[in-house]
Amino acid sequence: MIDLTTWNLSIPVGVPATTIETPALAGGYQDHYFQSKDGTISFWAPVNGTTTANSKYPRSEMRETYADGTLRNWSYGAAYNTLSATTKITQVPSTGLLAFSQIHTKQSSSPPLMLAYQYAPSTGYGNVVIAFRGKPSDANSKKIVLSNKIRLNQYFRYKVTLAKDGTMIIRLEEPSGTIKSWKGTLDKAWKSHTLYFKAGVYTLDNSGYETEAGGATFKQLKIEHR
Repeated sequence: MIDLTTWNLSIPVGVPATTIETPALAGGYQDHYFQSKDGTISFWAPVNGTTTANSKYPRSEMRETYADGTLRNWSYGAAYNTLSATTKITQVPSTGLLAFSQIHTKQSSSPPLMLAYQYAPSTGYGNVVIAFRGKPSDANSKKIVLSNKIRLNQYFRYKVTLAKDGTMIIRLEEPSGTIKSWKGTLDKAWKSHTLYFKAGVYTLDNSGYETEAGGATFKQLKIEHR
């Protein structure tokens, strides 16, 4: 079972978008945008859904908290921080693009890390793309294609590690078992920012009908700070 006592959930309804607090989520909350069944959790966010503050795209996405619902924010220098998961992308919008995990920051709408899936209809596969912002002041993130061998509805495993010295390692296991990895370093300027993990679906498209959406299912998801 995935532990939901360390997350809250944003769903794309209401203005601004609604937050389901941790106690309700852990208590069995389900709706059109979030389902928990048979040990998995599934997220769905249509392109015409409402958005959170300072965002132009809809999301059905969890944000790290404490068990009482208090937001958990951390400095990367205080611990060895990891997020590990097994997931599959079940639907993409017409852009073919959605984000499924992030390290975000309380001080900005521009996160240091976003993991995204970009579907390519011409090949039938999707790319797992890293969007990495080495400095808080960087206008744009650096894009790195980590894998181009993952189809829709194929489970893959990944782990994000952020060490006390700012070293970030992303490790991905493709459905074939092939391991791909990437290593980068956050600039020390990020030390003044408080960070948090996110996981779910952030649909990077906001044009079209409700049937057009991003979707993902997780069968394993764990965060640690050691």
